[in-house]
Amino acid sequence: MSANRESISPAYLALEPYYLPLGDEVELFRAAYEARLPVLLKGPTGCGKTRFIEYMTWRLYREEKQVDIKLPLVTISCHEDLTATDMVGRFLLKGDETVWSDGPLTTAVRTGAICYLDEIVEARKDTTVLIHSLTDHRRFLPIDKTGELVTAHEDFLLVISYNPGYQSVLKDLKPSTRQRFVSLTFDYPDRKQEAIIIAHESGVDSEIAERLAVIGEKVRHLREHGFEEGVSTRLLAYTGELINNGIAPRRAADIAIVNAVSDDGHVQQAIADIVDAVLP
Repeated sequence: MSANRESISPAYLALEPYYLPLGDEVELFRAAYEARLPVLLKGPTGCGKTRFIEYMTWRLYREEKQVDIKLPLVTISCHEDLTATDMVGRFLLKGDETVWSDGPLTTAVRTGAICYLDEIVEARKDTTVLIHSLTDHRRFLPIDKTGELVTAHEDFLLVISYNPGYQSVLKDLKPSTRQRFVSLTFDYPDRKQEAIIIAHESGVDSEIAERLAVIGEKVRHLREHGFEEGVSTRLLAYTGELINNGIAPRRAADIAIVNAVSDDGHVQQAIADIVDAVLP
């Protein structure tokens, strides 16, 4: 039993996702999509990669093409237990018969959705090899269990992401996979841009948003002293949401920043000192 545009549910991306462009990434992604070039999004955790792909999906499918597809974006969160069967599909018992059920990747290939593999290096190697035939001139997906070669719908696009600063050497992206994708590099916004994002996402006023953006900037400078990851824009927005819901700013920062980014006591103290100096 294969999926089609009419059978996919529920409705998704009906409203435009909020995204603040930081450079020429919108134009670059649109050009890659028009050429159906697979795209790799690189950048630290919580810098906006997922929101970007949601935004671009809405722009391309809803606003520009006005394609009536209920699920234009299929997101697969990769992990070490993710198998090829999980992505492609499996036979299921239905009453007295065995029927084929497409997995999320196959659904996207058949229907012309964008398939987004989040944190691709967390997936098993045999799983990542599976996507190779979708990233070159062939554009088909082999289904070993049924013997079918599914030719990708003309609107289908494969997008993957990973955080190169976080991964170990053992989990880095192999050249045989990396060189099948054009690559867009993301980073955290500058202070002014981040304040705008925080204010929009959390509802706090511009003064609080600016202070939270300053905290983000200063915490990321700790990377020069061995703290590699920094604090994500997502966590800063979470802090703003807590403040907007009545939690004292300092307490909100404790649970959404200080205690969330690290379990190392020295790192926590360094971040707490920054928060004390910035928040009222």
